This record gives sequence, structure tokens and C-alpha cells, in this order.
Amino acid sequence: MAKKLRVGILFGGRSGEHEVSLLSAASILSAIDRRKFDVVPIGITREGRWLAAADAHSLLEGTHPTSTRHLRAGDPEATPGARLLHEGIPTLLAPEPRSPAALVQSQEKSLDVVFPVLHGTFGEDGTIQGLFELAGIAYVGSGVLGSAAGMDKDAMKRLFAQAGLPIVRHVTLLRSDWEKSQRKSIAAIEAALRYPVFVKPANLGSSVGISKAHDRKELGPALTLAARYDRKLVVEEGVGGPRSKARELEVAVLGNDDPRASVVGEIIPGKEFYDYEAKYLSEGSVPIIPAKLTRAQSAQIRAMAVKAFKACDLAGLARVDFLMEPGGRQRILLNEVNTLPGFTQISMYPKLWEATGIPYRDLITRLIELALERQQEKNRTTYTLQE
Repeated sequence: MAKKLRVGILFGGRSGEHEVSLLSAASILSAIDRRKFDVVPIGITREGRWLAAADAHSLLEGTHPTSTRHLRAGDPEATPGARLLHEGIPTLLAPEPRSPAALVQSQEKSLDVVFPVLHGTFGEDGTIQGLFELAGIAYVGSGVLGSAAGMDKDAMKRLFAQAGLPIVRHVTLLRSDWEKSQRKSIAAIEAALRYPVFVKPANLGSSVGISKAHDRKELGPALTLAARYDRKLVVEEGVGGPRSKARELEVAVLGNDDPRASVVGEIIPGKEFYDYEAKYLSEGSVPIIPAKLTRAQSAQIRAMAVKAFKACDLAGLARVDFLMEPGGRQRILLNEVNTLPGFTQISMYPKLWEATGIPYRDLITRLIELALERQQEKNRTTYTLQE
């Protein structure tokens, strides 16, 4: 019998999408194939404290007490190395940045791969991916560059434009510029875009901090809200205008260097647009899979999804979102990529693949396989000068 791979499921985190992460992780932990994988749950509290085993499970269940204690560098609870030194155990310690594998060193086992389910800041933006790279640990999803580009809506749109992909008209401004001169910032936006506009933090997901502004009166509060979540703000012109809404279309992409796209799905928001509440709290939004499109439209959208995936140098998985103009023209515009999309069994990414022929459990397995394939490819690279 083949040896089981040891997989760390990493969830929680300090971002505004903490609760979404818990939902995704609980779903993966319930569905993952235990015949193939030994699973290690690893949680991160809102305060940034890493937890494993029973403590991680309690975080999922919402019963883990919030600790206000600040650990010093030599505290035996601070790191595995500090604990060993405190106990007087002679040992040669690896550098502590080998976390999260360090969390399970007490069991004298290491992780074969990590499946990060950290949506948003500090999980989807390249930061945790950099830690895995330093540690040499295989992980599910895009690398540092792809994760950062997929998180930053301004950088993402620049890459889309360079690749010749059609995107929504937009303006980017800094929080400092908004706070320095609100009147000047609003004038610049109104000179470039027509109402209604969508105001977004450049680096956040799950529609956190996003508002739709129909006029100048709503624009100011929308910018102030978005500025709470990031130093860079993106303002996009609404597709379709004030009287008609764009169709919101989504495609799931799977793979590394040779990715493939799922069938196209559509979201009919229960609210005016697909915000955080519509995604996770209310029940009015309706997914339609597959979307009602012509064969040519579906093929175009799927091809654009793969091209967007490659433009941002993504790997493993991504959900690619599109907007289709209402009316006769029906122009298709690329909106954004999501490198670690919601991953519950009822989230769009798994549902799109299920409709394409890959069940949820098999999808989890395939993503772990892709992580190992990518790590094998990295291992071919030479990092030191050889004679």
C-alpha cells in the first residue's frame, strides 16, 4: 500500500475573510480522501497565533479562547525550538521559519504539502507563499508573484492590459491622496469615469469593502470605506450604465503550465451586486451552471480565462470573473482573477468543476497533485553557481 501523504490544511488568518476561510477549511477537512492523505489542521487566529491539532479544531468550531498574552522570543510556548531549549534537550535546530511544518515537529514528522485556505490579506497575497518557498514546502496554488498579482487589482489589470485582454475602465488612487484632497480625487474620478462606479480596496477579496456609488454623494463614503482596508483604491466604471446591469460570469481554471477551464457559470445576485452579504449571508443569489450562452461566447470566455491565468503566472487554481454588457452589444470584459477562491462544496469554484466532471473530493486530490508537480518542477532549478 502506498504511503499516505501528510497534508496540512492551513486556515483562519488575520484578514477580513477569516470566517470565509473557516467555512472553506471545514468543508475540505470533511471531504478530503483520508485513504490517501494524513491530514493536519493548522489554524491561525485573528491575532496571528498559529495553532495545530485540537487547538486548530477548536478554532474551526469557534471555541478557541482569544489569547492576549504576548510571547517573548525565549518563551517555551513561542516556537518549537524554544520549547526544546527550555526542556534542556540537546538538538540541532532547523531555522524556525520552517513553519508550519515546525508545528508538528514534536511528532517527528513533516508535511509533504500544505493546502492554504487563507482568503485575502496574509494568505492570498504572496506573503504565506513566500514562507513556503523559504521552507521548501510544496503548497497548493499560485506562487509569490502570481498570488501578489492576483490579489492587487491594480497590478492585475496592468497585466491583463499588457496581454491584450479587454478590461473595465478604471482609476487607481492612493489612500494618502484621498485623505490629502478629497475634492481633487473625486474630480479625477468623475473626469475619467461615468456613474455608477464600483469602489474597491485594491488588495482584498470576497467583496469586502466594496461599494457601488451611483453619484458624488455616495462616492465619498465608498472611498472612505475602501480606504479602511487598503492603501490603494480601485474605482471601476459600472458595465451597463445606471439602468441595466451586466451579467456576472465565472470560470474555474485548474492546472499549472497547461491549465484548463471549466464550464461557464453565472451569478444572479440577490442584491444590486454580488457583495459579501450576497455571497455568504443572504440566500437570494442564484448560481446558474452552465450559463445560458452561445457556444461561441462560452468558448471565448473560457479561452480568456486561461489567458488571464497565464498572464498573471498563476498555478493550481483560480476563479476568473467576467462581466457581459447587457443589450445588443454583449461585449465581454475580464473583471478579475481569484487565486484562492471560496472552497466550500457550494462555492462556485468547486460547483463549476463538478458540472465539468470533477467531483469535490477528486478536485481536492487533483490540487494536491498539482502542488507536488509544481514543487518537482522547482526542484529542477539550480540556485547556486556550479563548476
